[in-house]
Amino acid sequence: MARLVSDVHVKDPKTRLMVHLRAGEEPAPEYAALVKNPEAWEGGKLPTSAKTADTTPTSDSEEGDGGDKPAAKRAAKRPARGRSAADEGSSGD
Repeated sequence: MARLVSDVHVKDPKTRLMVHLRAGEEPAPEYAALVKNPEAWEGGKLPTSAKTADTTPTSDSEEGDGGDKPAAKRAAKRPARGRSAADEGSSGD
């Protein structure tokens, strides 16, 4: 595995927290794949595992929902009140 020559911050795809990778470290393969700048690596080249790793994580909860959120579903079921309430001259209740 290649070593870093400069400090790098990357976002962990699972926890969404920033991880500080220090110069001289050999980061774990999942973090090494997130460091895209060749100048951060020894020899000025990306490690081969970083080039081939898939960096688009998918969680089980995101696969089957089609991108619809429960709040969006509720909002789609009832019409907006602003225009009709203004036209009626009432509060819309």
